[in-house]
Amino acid sequence: MHPATNEPFPSDGPAPMDHTGRALDRAVRELERHVARGGWDGPVRVFALIRTAQAIARDPSLRQQLPPDLVASADADPEHVTSVEQEGLPEVDTLEELLGRIAWPPTVDGAAIVVERIVVPPEAEAGLPADPDAAVEQLLAHPAREDVRMAAGVLRSGHSACALRTRRHDDDAAVASGTDLVPGLVEALRRTLED
Repeated sequence: MHPATNEPFPSDGPAPMDHTGRALDRAVRELERHVARGGWDGPVRVFALIRTAQAIARDPSLRQQLPPDLVASADADPEHVTSVEQEGLPEVDTLEELLGRIAWPPTVDGAAIVVERIVVPPEAEAGLPADPDAAVEQLLAHPAREDVRMAAGVLRSGHSACALRTRRHDDDAAVASGTDLVPGLVEALRRTLED
């Protein structure tokens, strides 16, 4: 639900109708569900996205190392995307700084991120205290505050996919999805893939 209106999050329609877009949409939804199983108040999580079939073609030994269901998915769908979580992320003050420090090698087909944010209606930001800590405290206490988990993924092909879940409606069936629900996050991820 959109915190300001209590209406469902808008969706910019179904995932792109082409095969690659559907594969990315599926991967981003799976990432969001995976992170959701760990509960709320988690850290930012970053993932490399790799086309599974291409990875196996580059390194055939992966066929024996990967779970059989993943190999079967890659055999059935050449656009199947595998997510590889990145550990040891640098200590930074902002999400923008983190994404600004990430660059991917050519063997990585895309990138994804899962992050939680607090959303309040625009009027909640009026009259905030000048002290940043006091302002955050006031926003955290706002009755219309909504915790939102955002998952976004992009591929070098230009495809994007997003999934949004609110704490208030914490159910897999209530997750909104679309290609560009969080445009700023999608664009920041795209920049990590630039040469």
